[in-house]
Amino acid sequence: MFLLDYADARDHRDLDHLTAESLRALAAVGSPEEHAAAFAATALRNPSVRAVLERLATLDLPPWYLTAGSLFQTVWNAAAGRADLSAGIRDHDLFFFDEDTSWEAEDVVIKRCLAVVEDLGVELEPRNQARVHIWYPEKWGKEIAPYRDLADAISSFAATSCCVGLSLDSSGKLAVHSTHGFADLFNLVLRPNPLTVAPQTVYEAKAERWMQEWPQLTKLPWVEPAGR
Repeated sequence: MFLLDYADARDHRDLDHLTAESLRALAAVGSPEEHAAAFAATALRNPSVRAVLERLATLDLPPWYLTAGSLFQTVWNAAAGRADLSAGIRDHDLFFFDEDTSWEAEDVVIKRCLAVVEDLGVELEPRNQARVHIWYPEKWGKEIAPYRDLADAISSFAATSCCVGLSLDSSGKLAVHSTHGFADLFNLVLRPNPLTVAPQTVYEAKAERWMQEWPQLTKLPWVEPAGR
């Protein structure tokens, strides 16, 4: 995890004209800290991402991250030179971790989060990652172990580029998380995540949709994960 000053990351303007070529060049040089700062600055160019983070920071939530599509797809949109950095983004995934795994406790947090972004016109999907193992078998036909924490939950997505997160606190500190670094994301590579709990069908379906929206992507073939 990297901690950045939110105002500095939000107002960073060196990456306003980011291209696929400059992203690849960035992936080849620089430190992990510089990569994390570039990722955060690029994601924060999306007004919806900024607004959601700023609203959530006003709530006294359990540990949380905005994660997945709204972040890595913003980077893809920037690389594609799109003026609308929200293009193709369906929703904003909010992972939080509350040791109270009752549905009632999760529902309270979900309703608070949805209420604070209600006027933004965005689709927010808050989920308590401490209870995913309870409903996952019924939805996906597979038993999974309980996630240990938020980092463990974020590490379970189908592709490596998905495993990123941003979280903002009330003091203006921005936490940046990535399970696999940023090389695949900056190189526009879809790589099966060796830590995923998702089946191959999920990877294939998501990759097909993403490549229709972002044809610049390079998809790597499925490799069965070693298991969790």
